[in-house]
Amino acid sequence: MPNPAENTFRIAAASAEDIVMLGEWAHEESWNPGLTDGRVFFPADPGGFLIGRLDGVPVTSVSVVRYGPDHGFLGFYLTRPHLRGRGYGLRTWQAGTARLAGRTIGLDGVPGQQDNYRRSGFRTCWSNARYEGTPPPDIAPPPGITLVDARSVPFALLAAYDRRFFPAPRDGFLAAWITAPGRTALAAVRDGELHGLAVVRECRAASRIGPLYAASPQVAAALVSALAATVPDGPVAIDVPDLNPAAVRLADGLGLTPSFDTARMYTGPQPVIDRDGYYGITSLELG
Repeated sequence: MPNPAENTFRIAAASAEDIVMLGEWAHEESWNPGLTDGRVFFPADPGGFLIGRLDGVPVTSVSVVRYGPDHGFLGFYLTRPHLRGRGYGLRTWQAGTARLAGRTIGLDGVPGQQDNYRRSGFRTCWSNARYEGTPPPDIAPPPGITLVDARSVPFALLAAYDRRFFPAPRDGFLAAWITAPGRTALAAVRDGELHGLAVVRECRAASRIGPLYAASPQVAAALVSALAATVPDGPVAIDVPDLNPAAVRLADGLGLTPSFDTARMYTGPQPVIDRDGYYGITSLELG
Protein backbone atom coordinates (compact mmCIF):
# COMPACT_ATOMS: atom_id res chain seq x y z
CA MET A 1 0.00 0.00 0.00
CA PRO A 2 1.22 3.54 -0.68
CA ASN A 3 2.61 5.56 2.20
CA PRO A 4 0.32 8.60 2.74
CA ALA A 5 3.32 10.57 3.96
CA GLU A 6 4.99 10.19 0.58
CA ASN A 7 2.06 10.77 -1.77
CA THR A 8 -1.04 12.93 -1.82
CA PHE A 9 -4.00 11.14 -3.38
CA ARG A 10 -7.29 12.98 -3.78
CA ILE A 11 -10.55 12.05 -5.51
CA ALA A 12 -12.80 14.73 -6.95
CA ALA A 13 -15.40 15.26 -9.63
CA ALA A 14 -14.04 15.33 -13.17
CA SER A 15 -14.18 18.32 -15.47
CA ALA A 16 -15.50 18.23 -19.01
CA GLU A 17 -11.88 18.18 -20.22
CA ASP A 18 -11.18 15.16 -18.02
CA ILE A 19 -13.88 13.21 -19.85
CA VAL A 20 -11.88 13.57 -23.06
CA MET A 21 -8.89 12.10 -21.23
CA LEU A 22 -11.02 9.18 -20.03
CA GLY A 23 -11.84 8.43 -23.65
CA GLU A 24 -8.12 8.11 -24.35
CA TRP A 25 -7.66 5.83 -21.35
CA ALA A 26 -10.55 3.66 -22.54
CA HIS A 27 -9.02 3.51 -26.01
CA GLU A 28 -5.78 2.22 -24.51
CA GLU A 29 -7.79 -0.61 -22.94
CA SER A 30 -9.20 -1.52 -26.41
CA TRP A 31 -12.72 -0.49 -25.38
CA ASN A 32 -13.07 1.62 -28.55
CA PRO A 33 -15.09 4.58 -27.22
CA GLY A 34 -16.95 6.94 -29.54
CA LEU A 35 -15.16 10.05 -30.76
CA THR A 36 -17.83 12.38 -29.36
CA ASP A 37 -19.00 10.32 -26.38
CA GLY A 38 -17.60 12.84 -23.89
CA ARG A 39 -19.98 15.59 -24.89
CA VAL A 40 -22.88 13.16 -24.33
CA PHE A 41 -21.63 11.50 -21.16
CA PHE A 42 -20.76 14.58 -19.12
CA PRO A 43 -24.18 16.33 -19.25
CA ALA A 44 -25.93 13.07 -18.27
CA ASP A 45 -24.69 13.61 -14.70
CA PRO A 46 -21.93 16.23 -14.36
CA GLY A 47 -21.05 15.06 -10.86
CA GLY A 48 -21.00 11.41 -11.88
CA PHE A 49 -17.40 11.17 -13.07
CA LEU A 50 -14.62 10.91 -10.50
CA ILE A 51 -10.89 11.30 -11.01
CA GLY A 52 -8.22 10.23 -8.54
CA ARG A 53 -5.10 12.38 -8.64
CA LEU A 54 -1.74 11.40 -7.19
CA ASP A 55 0.32 14.50 -6.44
CA GLY A 56 -1.99 16.35 -8.85
CA VAL A 57 -1.61 13.85 -11.71
CA PRO A 58 -4.75 11.95 -12.85
CA VAL A 59 -4.23 8.23 -12.22
CA THR A 60 -7.66 6.65 -11.55
CA SER A 61 -11.26 7.09 -12.65
CA VAL A 62 -14.78 5.80 -12.25
CA SER A 63 -18.12 6.98 -13.60
CA VAL A 64 -21.14 6.63 -11.33
CA VAL A 65 -24.05 8.14 -13.21
CA ARG A 66 -27.41 8.48 -11.48
CA TYR A 67 -30.60 7.71 -13.38
CA GLY A 68 -33.92 8.55 -11.78
CA PRO A 69 -34.34 8.12 -8.01
CA ASP A 70 -33.10 4.55 -7.59
CA HIS A 71 -30.81 3.44 -10.42
CA GLY A 72 -27.17 4.07 -11.25
CA PHE A 73 -24.60 2.82 -13.74
CA LEU A 74 -20.89 2.40 -13.12
CA GLY A 75 -18.19 2.55 -15.78
CA PHE A 76 -14.76 3.93 -16.65
CA TYR A 77 -13.25 2.05 -13.69
CA LEU A 78 -9.59 2.51 -14.55
CA THR A 79 -6.20 2.81 -12.91
CA ARG A 80 -3.12 3.76 -14.88
CA PRO A 81 -1.16 0.54 -15.51
CA HIS A 82 2.00 1.47 -13.58
CA LEU A 83 -0.01 2.11 -10.38
CA ARG A 84 -2.27 -0.92 -10.33
CA GLY A 85 -2.28 -3.04 -7.20
CA ARG A 86 -1.43 -0.15 -4.88
CA GLY A 87 -4.90 0.62 -3.58
CA TYR A 88 -5.63 3.80 -5.52
CA GLY A 89 -8.24 2.13 -7.73
CA LEU A 90 -10.00 0.58 -4.76
CA ARG A 91 -10.26 3.94 -3.02
CA THR A 92 -11.74 5.44 -6.18
CA TRP A 93 -14.19 2.55 -6.44
CA GLN A 94 -15.30 3.08 -2.85
CA ALA A 95 -15.86 6.79 -3.45
CA GLY A 96 -17.88 6.01 -6.55
CA THR A 97 -20.11 3.34 -5.05
CA ALA A 98 -20.74 5.61 -2.05
CA ARG A 99 -22.21 8.14 -4.48
CA LEU A 100 -24.69 5.48 -5.63
CA ALA A 101 -25.53 4.18 -2.14
CA GLY A 102 -29.11 2.93 -1.88
CA ARG A 103 -29.53 2.48 -5.61
CA THR A 104 -29.50 -0.58 -7.83
CA ILE A 105 -26.19 -0.33 -9.71
CA GLY A 106 -25.42 -1.79 -13.12
CA LEU A 107 -22.12 -2.20 -14.92
CA ASP A 108 -20.55 -4.02 -17.85
CA GLY A 109 -17.54 -5.87 -16.46
CA VAL A 110 -14.54 -7.13 -18.40
CA PRO A 111 -13.57 -10.73 -17.58
CA GLY A 112 -10.54 -9.77 -15.48
CA GLN A 113 -12.62 -7.72 -13.05
CA GLN A 114 -15.78 -9.80 -12.71
CA ASP A 115 -14.64 -11.70 -9.60
CA ASN A 116 -13.82 -8.38 -7.90
CA TYR A 117 -17.27 -7.08 -8.78
CA ARG A 118 -18.91 -10.19 -7.34
CA ARG A 119 -17.07 -9.63 -4.07
CA SER A 120 -18.58 -6.13 -4.05
CA GLY A 121 -22.12 -7.50 -4.32
CA PHE A 122 -22.66 -7.59 -8.08
CA ARG A 123 -24.03 -10.62 -9.86
CA THR A 124 -23.97 -11.52 -13.53
CA CYS A 125 -27.33 -11.17 -15.25
CA TRP A 126 -26.20 -11.78 -18.83
CA SER A 127 -23.14 -11.62 -21.07
CA ASN A 128 -22.40 -9.29 -23.98
CA ALA A 129 -20.25 -10.25 -26.95
CA ARG A 130 -18.93 -7.54 -29.22
CA TYR A 131 -19.46 -8.60 -32.83
CA GLU A 132 -17.52 -6.82 -35.57
CA GLY A 133 -17.50 -6.86 -39.34
CA THR A 134 -19.24 -5.57 -42.43
CA PRO A 135 -22.87 -6.67 -42.77
CA PRO A 136 -24.53 -7.27 -46.14
CA PRO A 137 -25.74 -4.07 -47.84
CA ASP A 138 -29.28 -3.10 -48.79
CA ILE A 139 -31.20 -5.35 -46.42
CA ALA A 140 -34.80 -4.20 -46.79
CA PRO A 141 -37.09 -3.82 -43.78
CA PRO A 142 -40.25 -5.93 -43.59
CA PRO A 143 -43.27 -4.75 -45.59
CA GLY A 144 -44.90 -1.69 -44.07
CA ILE A 145 -41.80 -0.69 -42.06
CA THR A 146 -40.00 2.51 -42.99
CA LEU A 147 -36.59 3.57 -41.72
CA VAL A 148 -36.47 7.29 -40.89
CA ASP A 149 -34.13 9.71 -39.18
CA ALA A 150 -34.86 9.22 -35.48
CA ARG A 151 -34.56 12.96 -34.93
CA SER A 152 -37.75 13.39 -36.98
CA VAL A 153 -39.76 11.21 -34.59
CA PRO A 154 -41.52 12.87 -31.63
CA PHE A 155 -39.04 12.55 -28.78
CA ALA A 156 -41.68 11.32 -26.35
CA LEU A 157 -42.09 8.21 -28.50
CA LEU A 158 -38.33 7.59 -28.52
CA ALA A 159 -38.02 8.06 -24.76
CA ALA A 160 -40.92 5.71 -24.05
CA TYR A 161 -39.45 3.11 -26.39
CA ASP A 162 -35.99 3.33 -24.78
CA ARG A 163 -37.64 2.85 -21.39
CA ARG A 164 -38.64 -0.67 -22.44
CA PHE A 165 -34.98 -1.67 -22.59
CA PHE A 166 -33.39 0.34 -19.77
CA PRO A 167 -34.49 0.21 -16.11
CA ALA A 168 -34.73 3.97 -15.54
CA PRO A 169 -35.68 7.12 -17.45
CA ARG A 170 -32.73 8.77 -19.20
CA ASP A 171 -34.32 11.33 -21.47
CA GLY A 172 -31.47 13.85 -21.33
CA PHE A 173 -28.88 11.24 -22.17
CA LEU A 174 -30.97 9.81 -25.01
CA ALA A 175 -31.62 13.22 -26.55
CA ALA A 176 -27.90 13.95 -26.62
CA TRP A 177 -27.04 10.43 -27.80
CA ILE A 178 -29.12 10.64 -30.98
CA THR A 179 -28.12 14.22 -31.90
CA ALA A 180 -24.39 14.43 -31.14
CA PRO A 181 -21.97 14.92 -34.06
CA GLY A 182 -20.46 11.93 -35.77
CA ARG A 183 -23.47 9.64 -35.48
CA THR A 184 -26.62 8.57 -37.31
CA ALA A 185 -29.85 7.54 -35.58
CA LEU A 186 -32.58 5.60 -37.38
CA ALA A 187 -36.06 4.61 -36.27
CA ALA A 188 -38.19 1.85 -37.78
CA VAL A 189 -41.76 3.09 -38.06
CA ARG A 190 -45.07 1.56 -39.08
CA ASP A 191 -48.34 3.51 -38.91
CA GLY A 192 -46.83 6.01 -36.50
CA GLU A 193 -45.57 3.35 -34.09
CA LEU A 194 -41.95 2.54 -33.35
CA HIS A 195 -40.72 -0.92 -34.28
CA GLY A 196 -37.01 -0.25 -33.87
CA LEU A 197 -34.33 2.26 -32.92
CA ALA A 198 -30.59 2.20 -33.54
CA VAL A 199 -27.63 4.59 -33.49
CA VAL A 200 -24.18 4.28 -35.06
CA ARG A 201 -21.31 6.47 -33.91
CA GLU A 202 -17.79 7.05 -35.16
CA CYS A 203 -15.13 5.43 -32.97
CA ARG A 204 -11.39 5.08 -33.01
CA ALA A 205 -11.70 1.65 -34.61
CA ALA A 206 -14.93 0.00 -35.80
CA SER A 207 -17.94 2.31 -35.70
CA ARG A 208 -20.27 1.08 -32.98
CA ILE A 209 -24.00 0.49 -33.24
CA GLY A 210 -25.89 0.94 -29.99
CA PRO A 211 -28.55 0.87 -28.91
CA LEU A 212 -30.10 -1.65 -31.29
CA TYR A 213 -33.75 -2.24 -30.45
CA ALA A 214 -36.11 -4.01 -32.85
CA ALA A 215 -39.47 -5.75 -32.99
CA SER A 216 -38.00 -8.61 -35.03
CA PRO A 217 -34.69 -9.91 -36.40
CA GLN A 218 -35.72 -8.64 -39.84
CA VAL A 219 -36.13 -5.09 -38.52
CA ALA A 220 -32.81 -5.34 -36.66
CA ALA A 221 -31.01 -6.57 -39.78
CA ALA A 222 -32.39 -3.70 -41.85
CA LEU A 223 -31.30 -1.15 -39.25
CA VAL A 224 -27.78 -2.60 -39.05
CA SER A 225 -27.43 -2.69 -42.84
CA ALA A 226 -28.68 0.88 -43.27
CA LEU A 227 -26.44 2.25 -40.51
CA ALA A 228 -23.38 0.41 -41.80
CA ALA A 229 -23.95 2.09 -45.17
CA THR A 230 -23.42 5.48 -43.51
CA VAL A 231 -19.88 4.53 -42.37
CA PRO A 232 -18.34 3.09 -45.55
CA ASP A 233 -14.73 3.42 -44.42
CA GLY A 234 -14.69 0.47 -42.05
CA PRO A 235 -16.50 -2.24 -40.11
CA VAL A 236 -19.17 -1.82 -37.46
CA ALA A 237 -19.39 -3.35 -33.99
CA ILE A 238 -22.38 -4.29 -31.84
CA ASP A 239 -22.32 -5.34 -28.17
CA VAL A 240 -24.86 -8.17 -28.35
CA PRO A 241 -26.62 -9.39 -25.17
CA ASP A 242 -26.96 -13.16 -24.96
CA LEU A 243 -30.22 -12.86 -23.02
CA ASN A 244 -31.78 -12.50 -26.49
CA PRO A 245 -30.78 -15.61 -28.47
CA ALA A 246 -32.23 -14.06 -31.64
CA ALA A 247 -29.70 -11.23 -31.35
CA VAL A 248 -26.80 -13.69 -31.27
CA ARG A 249 -28.18 -15.56 -34.25
CA LEU A 250 -28.60 -12.29 -36.12
CA ALA A 251 -25.00 -11.23 -35.53
CA ASP A 252 -23.76 -14.60 -36.76
CA GLY A 253 -26.09 -14.46 -39.76
CA LEU A 254 -24.81 -11.03 -40.75
CA GLY A 255 -21.27 -12.41 -40.91
CA LEU A 256 -20.03 -10.54 -37.84
CA THR A 257 -17.29 -12.02 -35.64
CA PRO A 258 -17.08 -11.91 -31.81
CA SER A 259 -14.05 -9.98 -30.57
CA PHE A 260 -14.61 -8.79 -26.98
CA ASP A 261 -16.67 -9.92 -24.00
CA THR A 262 -18.26 -8.24 -21.00
CA ALA A 263 -20.88 -9.23 -18.43
CA ARG A 264 -23.85 -7.06 -17.45
CA MET A 265 -23.89 -7.19 -13.67
CA TYR A 266 -26.25 -5.63 -11.12
CA THR A 267 -26.60 -5.23 -7.43
CA GLY A 268 -30.09 -6.08 -6.27
CA PRO A 269 -32.73 -7.69 -8.47
CA GLN A 270 -32.23 -7.98 -12.21
CA PRO A 271 -34.23 -5.22 -13.92
CA VAL A 272 -37.21 -6.25 -15.99
CA ILE A 273 -36.71 -5.24 -19.63
CA ASP A 274 -37.98 -6.26 -23.07
CA ARG A 275 -35.54 -9.08 -23.79
CA ASP A 276 -37.00 -10.07 -27.16
CA GLY A 277 -36.42 -6.62 -28.64
CA TYR A 278 -32.96 -6.05 -27.17
CA TYR A 279 -30.36 -6.61 -29.91
CA GLY A 280 -27.50 -4.35 -28.83
CA ILE A 281 -26.59 -2.38 -25.71
CA THR A 282 -26.12 1.38 -25.88
CA SER A 283 -22.79 1.88 -24.13
CA LEU A 284 -20.40 -0.01 -21.85
CA GLU A 285 -19.86 3.16 -19.84
CA LEU A 286 -23.38 4.48 -19.23
CA GLY A 287 -25.55 1.44 -19.86
